[in-house]
Amino acid sequence: MKTYDYVLVGSGLYAGVWAYEAKKRGKTCLIVEKRDHIGGNVYCEDVEGIHVHRYGAHIFHTSDRKVWDYVNALAEFNRYTNSPVANYKGEMYNMPFNMNTFSKMWGISTPAEAKAIIDKQRGAVQGEPRNLEEQAISLVGTDIYEKLVKGYTEKQWGRDCKDLPSFIIKRLPVRFTYDNNYFNDLYQGIPIGGYNVIIDRLFEGCDIETGVDYLTDKEHYDSLGKKVVYTGMIDAYYQYCFGRLEYRTVRFETELLDEENYQGVAVVNYTDRETPYTRIIEHKHFEFGTQPKTVISREYPSEWQEGMEAYYPVNDEKNQGVYSRYAELAAKEDKVVFGGRLAEYKYYDMDKVIASALARTETEFA
Repeated sequence: MKTYDYVLVGSGLYAGVWAYEAKKRGKTCLIVEKRDHIGGNVYCEDVEGIHVHRYGAHIFHTSDRKVWDYVNALAEFNRYTNSPVANYKGEMYNMPFNMNTFSKMWGISTPAEAKAIIDKQRGAVQGEPRNLEEQAISLVGTDIYEKLVKGYTEKQWGRDCKDLPSFIIKRLPVRFTYDNNYFNDLYQGIPIGGYNVIIDRLFEGCDIETGVDYLTDKEHYDSLGKKVVYTGMIDAYYQYCFGRLEYRTVRFETELLDEENYQGVAVVNYTDRETPYTRIIEHKHFEFGTQPKTVISREYPSEWQEGMEAYYPVNDEKNQGVYSRYAELAAKEDKVVFGGRLAEYKYYDMDKVIASALARTETEFA
């Protein structure tokens, strides 16, 4: 029976970087993947020549030059800039919150006017914000909160904004310039040819088994490697001995349309509470596509249940307490490395996953 230096459970970016770095050093890897394809959530499908982001929009952005150079050595990136639009009951607003947003909202034209309105509305929150609603109002005032934050966020998390922690909204940039670039990072883009170009490079030369659940045959797979790199759900690894961690998930409704351009932009957020989906992605715009047809995906968030894909950890106090107990067990393992979004119960941007995997492999192979 063939044995390996590493058995990698899962095939997303964390496992991919590990496999790539191991291979450089002459190590062998077996990839064990539950899905019928490798690539984790960055996997793309080719539909009518359009690279469809099967598990939601993935826009690479980073200020980490080391990570940017790393991914550009794997694939060439285009100049895509994330400039989403918000649709509130047919009213269209630029995201992130910037002077274009404020001008449309209040009919004003200068930063001073926008600041005056927002500063006045911020007065509705006294002291340190205690929840997401108060945090949002303290950032952008009541008008922007009611139209562009509240409904979207409550759909995304399935909870009232008063019941959500304030830190979630800190991911939303606010600026008093006419700049629709969502990210403040130095570098951003989409790999030309889709993310599969990167994934194929990362796992090149590895043995791969798809459609296999490592946890149902754990002893067998553990026996095949000197070490296991586990990127699945940490609570599942320990058979939920401290209870289940909570997640939010997303259901995608994807459609091929016989038209060239459906919405004119890759991402439109639907910010009213009544529209059941949070956003529509039009995939061709990630790569400036000119195909005669187009593919759109509607995103419906919901509470995670067994058998669904786990996307967003619910990082509240209760869940962090449960996770910390699992993390204590994981820290005692000498032949298992836990890494990535599910194993670390952390919301990770792609660049942070890659940086984490690079840091861990540098230690591993020092």
